[in-house]
Amino acid sequence: MPDARPGRYTAHERLVAPSRARPELWRLLVGLTIVGVVGILLNFLLFGLVAGLGSVEWAQDLLTGASPIALLVLLASFGFITLGVSIAAKRLQHRTFSSICGPWREGIRQFWSVFKALLIVGVVVAILPPYGMGATLTQNLALSTWLLFLPFSLLAVLIQTSAEEVLFRGYIQQSLAARFRSPVIWLGVPSILFAAGHYAPGAAGDNALLVAVWSGMFGLMAADLTARSGTLGPAIALHLFNNMVALLFVSLPDGLSGLALYLLPYDMSDTGALRQWLYVDFAVMIVSWLTARVALRR
Repeated sequence: MPDARPGRYTAHERLVAPSRARPELWRLLVGLTIVGVVGILLNFLLFGLVAGLGSVEWAQDLLTGASPIALLVLLASFGFITLGVSIAAKRLQHRTFSSICGPWREGIRQFWSVFKALLIVGVVVAILPPYGMGATLTQNLALSTWLLFLPFSLLAVLIQTSAEEVLFRGYIQQSLAARFRSPVIWLGVPSILFAAGHYAPGAAGDNALLVAVWSGMFGLMAADLTARSGTLGPAIALHLFNNMVALLFVSLPDGLSGLALYLLPYDMSDTGALRQWLYVDFAVMIVSWLTARVALRR
């Protein structure tokens, strides 16, 4: 688990400092309301535009990401969250968007250091036994089609993952750190909220709680990387790598599968088959986090 000793997180202060002049919790709560309103309104307009220009069926595909174009649009719509955070931070804390992300050059450098290290680990894991995922994968997109979409797919996943990091490890974490000294609060609360956002018993069935716990641990590790590095770069790299594998390479068939090269032969509600791989994912997540920490020390 992340080492929460404050001495480990001195770099975090440069992210937190711009919020210290206005650390009141009501500002965070109102800010989150602004983020929610901006996201809901713009997504409502987007959905209405899609339904008006296309068909009801295509609009429904947009909600599930069942086709390549639908999933590209859905992932890109997470940019509304980034916009909402930018507005809330500016209006309520007089903060710039760049102050939430950290120094751009250093953040980009840290992003690439972590992302390249994770790619190497990913290749090693892929070529080592055991091979396969317990059952035969189904081809979802032809390789030529997948490669054609790949540049746009990577950009869309980057928009989605960076938006979540800007909100949880940026705006929420930094606002709480400006108000509370204990890392237990400003590391833990955003991670709990992140886990709650991924709790979906209707889709995941008996695996819902385990998926939420996985998400909470992922959030805690991303929060740790942000506090250690003083930028959002490493957390975005970790999140991008994870979602890139899950959305673009091997995906579950019951949602957000439109851009995947392969599909698993079971869905989220398949308790036995999915649960064994969730345990493997826990181990991969810890290895990825440790890899990111090593990459940051270079």
